[in-house]
Formats: sequence, structure tokens, C-alpha cells
Amino acid sequence: MKIVKINEEPVLKLEEKNKNYVFAFWHGKMLIPWYINRKKNFAALVSRSKDGDILANLLRKWKYDVSRGSSHSGGKEALDQILSKADSGRNISITPDGPTGPIYKMKAGAVITAKKSQIPLVLCGVFNSRKYVLKSWDKFEIPKAFSKSVLVFSDLIYIDKDLSYEKTTNKIDECENRLIALEKEAEKYC
Repeated sequence: MKIVKINEEPVLKLEEKNKNYVFAFWHGKMLIPWYINRKKNFAALVSRSKDGDILANLLRKWKYDVSRGSSHSGGKEALDQILSKADSGRNISITPDGPTGPIYKMKAGAVITAKKSQIPLVLCGVFNSRKYVLKSWDKFEIPKAFSKSVLVFSDLIYIDKDLSYEKTTNKIDECENRLIALEKEAEKYC
């Protein structure tokens, strides 16, 4: 299959300078974003569910440093682990609508990680031209052979560490809307 990356330059510049970032993409589109960052300096936040067991095993094979937990189970501990990994220089991957949705509704994890660690957030919209769509809450997509996956990266998003609770909530909503727009933009390239 063909993977096309749009606006990847800001991320490449960070990587050239050994600077880390938070990378966020929707749960149902996670396969290609996880894949493109295999064997890089990434830590991942994965739920403690049975499905999370499968993903955690795959990500470990792809050389991710995996933390287990979610907003439903072990959230504070998982956030502390992820922040520690960000502080040690790892990039952080998060599916902000996981592990149980609702679909395309951003939870706080990615924004809070970027805010507390003071590293930039990069959102990634994904569109797969031909895919199998599972009957799951997230409409999980598996790209078909010989298909095209387009990933559109946001510009770097910096979150002020002193942002109030209300303004942080607004920033989460802004990022949600931006990620939805990136998905639509990715579709235009297919």
C-alpha cells in the first residue's frame, strides 16, 4: 500500500533536533499512525482491556515503550508514567477518543500531556482510500492491499502550562475540531 504524508516537515525538524512531541490520532484510524512511528523513540498509552493487550503486544514488537491505562482505568497512574517518559525525551502517542469513545470526541490526555510536559502536540488526520471497516464503536479501519493512506499532520501546537481549567477545556475542543478538519483534508488527497 502507499502511505502519503502531508505537512510532515515540522515533525521532521523536531526529530532532527532530538526534540520530542505528543502525537495524537483517532482510535479507529490508529493502524497506520502506529506503523509509521515503529522503531522510533515513542511511548504509547494503551488501555488495560483485552483489545489493549493485543495492541500493547504489537506495539512492543514495533519498539514502543508501552504504558497501560486510560481515562476509565488507571488514568492518573498512566498519565504520570507518560509524563515521566516525555520528561526523559520520548515522543508520546495517544488516541484521544479511546479506549471506548465516543468516536471523534477528544478526551483530555493529549492536551494535558503537552501542557504538563511543555512539548508540542501534533495532530494527525488519516484517510484510507480502500479499507475494511469493523462493526466496533470506533469503526476501526484496516486498509486493504494496494490502497492509499493519507496522513495530514497539524502544525505544532503549544499549550501554555499556566492555562486555566476553562481555557484548557476550550483548547481540547479546538484540538478536537482541528483533528476532525485534518481527517477531511486527508480525504481530499485520495
